[in-house]
Amino acid sequence: MDHKVIAKQFLITGIIMAVIGMLLSILFRIQLGWPDQSFPLLETFLGKWAEGGRIKPDFYLALVTIHGTIMVFFVLTAGLSGTFSNLLIPLQIGARDMASPLVNALSYWLFFLASVIMIASFFVESGPASAGWTIYPPLSALPKAISGSGTGQTLWLASMVLFIASSLMGSLNYISTILNMRTKGMDLWKMPLTIWALFLTAVLGVLSFPVLVAGVVLLIFDRSAGTSFYLSDLVIQGQILPQQGGSPILFQHLFWFLGHPEVYIVIMPAMGIASEVMSVNARKPIFGYHAMVYSLIGITVLSFIVWGHHMFVTGMNPFLGGVFMITTLIIAVPSAVKTFNWLATLWRGNIRFTPAMMFAIGLVSFFISGGLTGIFLGNASLDINLHDTYFVVAHFHLVMGSAAIFGMLCGVYHWFPKMFGRMMDEKLGYLHFWLTFFGAYLVFFPMHFMGLDGVPRRYYAFTEFEFMKEWLTVNKFVSWAAIIAALGQVAFLWNFFHSIFYGKKATQNPWEANTLEWTTPVEGIHGNWPGEIPSVYRWPYDYSKPGHDKDFIPQNTPFSETMSSNLPHDFEGNPEAERIQVEWQKSHQSGKQTEANI
Repeated sequence: MDHKVIAKQFLITGIIMAVIGMLLSILFRIQLGWPDQSFPLLETFLGKWAEGGRIKPDFYLALVTIHGTIMVFFVLTAGLSGTFSNLLIPLQIGARDMASPLVNALSYWLFFLASVIMIASFFVESGPASAGWTIYPPLSALPKAISGSGTGQTLWLASMVLFIASSLMGSLNYISTILNMRTKGMDLWKMPLTIWALFLTAVLGVLSFPVLVAGVVLLIFDRSAGTSFYLSDLVIQGQILPQQGGSPILFQHLFWFLGHPEVYIVIMPAMGIASEVMSVNARKPIFGYHAMVYSLIGITVLSFIVWGHHMFVTGMNPFLGGVFMITTLIIAVPSAVKTFNWLATLWRGNIRFTPAMMFAIGLVSFFISGGLTGIFLGNASLDINLHDTYFVVAHFHLVMGSAAIFGMLCGVYHWFPKMFGRMMDEKLGYLHFWLTFFGAYLVFFPMHFMGLDGVPRRYYAFTEFEFMKEWLTVNKFVSWAAIIAALGQVAFLWNFFHSIFYGKKATQNPWEANTLEWTTPVEGIHGNWPGEIPSVYRWPYDYSKPGHDKDFIPQNTPFSETMSSNLPHDFEGNPEAERIQVEWQKSHQSGKQTEANI
C-alpha cells in the first residue's frame, strides 16, 4: 500500500503494455508496407490469423483496435498518471502517503486485471475487438457483425469498465490528498506545476470517465439484452433486424464527451513533468508560473465543450459545428501560452542536457508540430476533407501520442533515482532519445501528405485504388522507420531494468532540485521522512537567484537563511518577515558603510 511501490507497479505494467502495443503496431506496419508479400514467420506466431504468412483483413482491424486502446488508456492514462501521481503527490506536497492507501492499491489491481482481460481477448476463438479503439456501433453493437464483434468485443467492454473503476479510485484519491494533506506552508501557489497538472488531470477523469461507463453499459444492453439505444434500420445478409429507434450518433456523443477530455488527461501530466524538468535543468525559474497554472485550468474547463469537433461529418447542424469550431480554436490559446512559457524558460538558461531534459524539449517540439495541424482539423470546412484520413493519424500521434510518451520518458529518466535509488546510464539515454525522436518524426510526418491526398486510415491495403498506389513506397519507408524506432526502445528497456539493479548509486539530490521529494532519504522509507515532515517557505522555482551562493534554494529553506538573496515580493502577505528583512538590510548597509569609512 506504499504509494512509491504502487507507482513502480503502474510504471512497470505500463511499460509491458507499451511493448505489447508497439509490437502490434509493427505487425500492421508490416502489412501496410508489404501488402502483397507473405512472411511465413507471421503464421508461426499468429496461426490462423496469418494463414499463408499474410495477416487477415479482420485481424488487421483487431491489431489497430487493440493498439489504440492499449496506448491511449493503458499506457498514456494509467502508465503516465498512475505512475507519477502516485510517486510525486505525497512526496512533493509533503504527505506521509495517499489519503487512502488501500483504495490506491485497489486502483492498481483493478488496472492490472483490466490489462489481463484486454490481452486475454487475443486468445478467444473469434479474435479480439475489431471496431477501432472508438468502438463505434453498429460494428461493436452487433455480435454477428464481424468476427471481432463477438466475445472479443465483450472482453474489451469488461476490461474498460474495470479500467474506469481503477481510474476513478485513483483520481478521487489524488484530489483528496492534494486538497487535504499538504504540509505546513504549502499553499496552492507554492505547489510545483507537476502537482497542479496531476490535480487537474484527476478532476478531468472524475468528471468525464463516468460518461463513457454510461455509454459502455448501454452498448452492453444493445449487445446482450436486445435494446436499441444505438441501433436502427439495419440489414445483415438480406435479413432486416428488429431493432428500431436507436442512434449510433448518440454513442459518438457519449464516447467523445470522455474522448476529448481524455486527450488532455493524457497530455497534461506530461506538460507538468516537462515544466518541472525544464526549470530544474535550465537552472531558471519557470517563466510565467501563474500563467502556466491558469492555462492548465483553462484547458480543463474548455476540454468539456469541444468534443463535437470529432463529429463534423456526422451530419450535425452547421451552426453547432460552428460553435464547436470556435471553442476548439479557443482551446489552442492556453496551449500556446504553455508553449511560449516553455520557450521563455529555455531562453538564455544555463541548460544541462540530461536525457530527461532532451525528452522534455522533444515534447515541446512534438506539441508544436502536432498542435499546428490541430488548427486545420479544428476548422469544420477543412475537416470535411481531412476527416478519417492519415492526416488525422499524423496529427494525434504527434501532439498526443509522441508528446505524451516523451513526457513519460522524461519523468522516468528524471525521477528514476527517487524510485530506485540508482542512476540510469546517460549514454544509452541519449541513444534512446535520438532514435525515438527521429523515428517518430519519420513515421508520422509523411502521413500528413498521404492524408492531404485523401488516403483513408484503417485500410488493410492500398493496392485496390490507383491513386493510392503511389503511396506504397512512402508506406514502406514509414514501416522501416517504425521498425528502427521500435528497436531503439531496446536501449531504454535494457537501461531501465539493468539500472534498477546495477546502476550507479544515486545521491539524495542528484539534479540539485528544489522540490520536497529530494529531501527524503535515498533508500525510500514508509512515511517518506524519518523525522518531522519539512515545512515549506517558498515556491519551487528559486533557481539562480541573484545574491545566493548556490544556483538553487530548496522549498524548505527559510527566508531567514537567505537574507542576501531575498526580494521584496518574497514577503507578500507576511509583514513580520518583511520587517526582519528590512532591519537586516539596514544593518548590512550600515556595516558596509562602516567598512568603507575605515
